[in-house]
Amino acid sequence: MSSSFPTRDLLEPGMTVVIVEKDNQETGEESVGTIDRILTSNYSHPHGIKVMFTDGRIGRVKRIA
Repeated sequence: MSSSFPTRDLLEPGMTVVIVEKDNQETGEESVGTIDRILTSNYSHPHGIKVMFTDGRIGRVKRIA
């Protein structure tokens, strides 16, 4: 199964990315921020790799900003 979201190997701390936080999954409202930590250990995820921003927000990466 292929995903249209960036895979883990394309992401690294310090990058600016677009995520959807868990509370915004229904609306799809996006947030932009800087990756602090990558939380998903797998290469890919059907809903996007989960990351934590430097400000503590957590969400799944939809695209690289």
